[in-house]
Amino acid sequence: MSDYYIPFTKEMKKTHTILTPNMLPIHFRLLMKVLQEYGYHADLLETSGPHIRETGLKYVHNDACYPAILVIGQFIDAIESGKYDPHKVALIYFQTGGGCRASNYISLLRKALERAGYGYVPVISFSLLGLEKHPGFKLPLRAMQKIVYAILYGDLILHLKNQVDPYEIEKGSAARLADELSDILIRRLDEDGVSIRKLKDNMRYIRDAFAKIEVQPRDCIQVGIVGEIYVKFSPLGNNRLAEFLVNEGAEVTLAGLLDFFLYCTLNNVIEINRYGSGRVKRPVMNLLYKILCRVKRLMISIIEETGRFRPFAPFENTVANAQEIIDLHCKMGEGWLLPAEMLELYHLGVKNIVCTQPFGCLPNHICGKGMMKPLKDRYPDMNIVAIDYDPGVTQVNLENRLKLMLANSAAGRSA
Repeated sequence: MSDYYIPFTKEMKKTHTILTPNMLPIHFRLLMKVLQEYGYHADLLETSGPHIRETGLKYVHNDACYPAILVIGQFIDAIESGKYDPHKVALIYFQTGGGCRASNYISLLRKALERAGYGYVPVISFSLLGLEKHPGFKLPLRAMQKIVYAILYGDLILHLKNQVDPYEIEKGSAARLADELSDILIRRLDEDGVSIRKLKDNMRYIRDAFAKIEVQPRDCIQVGIVGEIYVKFSPLGNNRLAEFLVNEGAEVTLAGLLDFFLYCTLNNVIEINRYGSGRVKRPVMNLLYKILCRVKRLMISIIEETGRFRPFAPFENTVANAQEIIDLHCKMGEGWLLPAEMLELYHLGVKNIVCTQPFGCLPNHICGKGMMKPLKDRYPDMNIVAIDYDPGVTQVNLENRLKLMLANSAAGRSA
């Protein structure tokens, strides 16, 4: 255990506010409600701006992973904002335990807190692998089920919002509806529990609400976003990439958070089958994978019922896409999921792809940027741009590269 490890105790549950970094605004608002329902004081940090990066760089070396710099900067900025009593806050960070720099975020964060004079602040490592013990942070099975529901609702809202955003007649309608639905579903998570019937009803409610937004036909360029999980989803991490693309006349498509959990689950199954380790958990992982695949197919069927929206692709298709071009044992970071999602987008007709990654992220440079040539060799009409995010990148540079990609797509369509 780290020298800087401070456990989150049962007493702290009553007195401390848990601060959470904001990777997916819609999803995490719902997750905060689950934590609050089970007696935790939890706040979602929604701060942004260059001062977040500068605060992170003050306490973390600039060679560290860009998401770590931003998350640590956001945490320390919140502690120093005056909004919270530093002696009554705790920080939480979600970890998969995978083989990339993200597995060291907790250690980096604790060292940064020590340098900033807040070494007494507890940091909760939230991981399904149980990487650390925190006596005051324990969620029952029912809470974990609600967290899964929150992820499903968040994925569906984001997926449908992206299909409405570029075509809405009243600007901002889809974004406002997403906020309204978040508030409604927060209440329903509390009232409905984890009934499958209620899950289906709420999914149809989300679908029908977006179908009511007035839209008009536009000739939008379709752009898919793939990449490292934080910069792929986080508006802070990717400089509001999706918003910029929509303002430039594009329709954005990206896979949901459920796919990442399916990817992690399948990786466990593959590892057990190959190395023979963890035989005891083999049936558990196999069952979990089948359940999650079934849940995604349920979401697909509900979207397809009206024919109004383009559904997700089944995860089995994603796996088949990966096997076309990369070995499934390539699982560091986002691993085989990166080229698999690119191929999935292409087969859905989305040929323009932004591959986002923190600068120096070796797994993503290999499986993302490194797979661009093999993909283009097979599918020459693929239009892929790799965007590296780091503390020194300028917004102008990012926007110019994205505008060039869109211009190339427009030229290809008119040729």
